[in-house]
Amino acid sequence: MCELLKILQEMHPEVDYATHQALVDEKVLDSFDIITLVAEINDRMDIAIPAEELIPENFNSYASLLALVEKLEEEQ
Repeated sequence: MCELLKILQEMHPEVDYATHQALVDEKVLDSFDIITLVAEINDRMDIAIPAEELIPENFNSYASLLALVEKLEEEQ
């Protein structure tokens, strides 16, 4: 899922997404970042993230976000 990692790195290139497990909890990603991320995933990957999935647990790590995106891809 290289495109997802590219999107994240464009937003915050200083973050090590492979190891960081508290992106939301530690305020690495704020609410504006989440909105931007959702829009970029929709535009660049053609995956819509429904409102009920906009919970901190889905955005706290690259792994959790990747799992969400893969789940939504399967449902399409």
